[in-house]
Amino acid sequence: YGPTETVVGCAIYEVNQDTSTNTAIPIGWPIFNTQLYVLDPNLELVPEGVVGELYIGGAGLARGYLGKPALTAERFVACPFTLDTTSTDTSGLRMYRTGDLARRRHDGALEYLGRADDQLKIRGYRIELGEIESALRAALPESLAQVAVIAREVSQQNQNAAHDTRLFAYLVPRVGHDLPEASVLRSLLLTELPDHMVPSAFVTLDALPLTPNGKLDRRALPDPDFTAEASSYWAPVTANEILLCKLFEEMTGVTRVGLDDNFFAIGGHSLLAIRLLATLQEKTGCALTLRALFNYPTPRRLAIELDSIVPDSSDELISGLGNIDEAETDE
Repeated sequence: YGPTETVVGCAIYEVNQDTSTNTAIPIGWPIFNTQLYVLDPNLELVPEGVVGELYIGGAGLARGYLGKPALTAERFVACPFTLDTTSTDTSGLRMYRTGDLARRRHDGALEYLGRADDQLKIRGYRIELGEIESALRAALPESLAQVAVIAREVSQQNQNAAHDTRLFAYLVPRVGHDLPEASVLRSLLLTELPDHMVPSAFVTLDALPLTPNGKLDRRALPDPDFTAEASSYWAPVTANEILLCKLFEEMTGVTRVGLDDNFFAIGGHSLLAIRLLATLQEKTGCALTLRALFNYPTPRRLAIELDSIVPDSSDELISGLGNIDEAETDE
């Protein structure tokens, strides 16, 4: 591993017969006379296992970019560290800001996790797409050949709804291997990642689309079809079932939700769940908990909970559904 600005190969990892195939191959350790730092935005060293931006110091650094003093000043920054523990003088030391994300393993080797410019915020959380891709590779070491995770805004049927940004994972299986269903993939990722970092949809492709220069063509990635993950369609019958199916549609943007469609499998997430329950309470006066939705994420099961509180005997519950407004929530 190594960018052009630092003699190209400034980190090395030897792959041998003892190298585990169950984890991503790290970029390893620095070569002689080179230092690799994983730092936070304040240029402080981050603890082992914590993701930070990779900086490179040492004798291999370039002087800068020819004729580009502003870019040179931005990428080649003063180094606050010194190898001489008896001296506090760090004047003249520089390090290169790679823009790459990394973390240090327990054995000291560094793992590459993608680009820092792939960081984004979703529902108030900072997301690192490379970390999600790394988790997918680790979960499917034998069956997954390629993976790309992107974030896209999803239009809502409810015109009053705020823009909803969701994570989508695109997977290319190895020849002769099949990938698990989306529900299994979600369960695997939830053992390593928080809920807000688990993609809303998983799309299997024969190959990732590439630009003419060999980079991922994000614009050519197809839009996920959430209805493709839904189970066989069962139409709602009772007023409470119809109400819940309509609310699921309003919140997720799916055009047709059946009784057995899982709210989280068709694009729902924790913030949309809060909005759904708030709107449900506004319409029925019934205050269901988030736990109830997590335990019973389909209209069929959730309607049973609702029936125990709100008698399912009046069509007034579903009147005016075309004008449902999302409840105000603090994002």
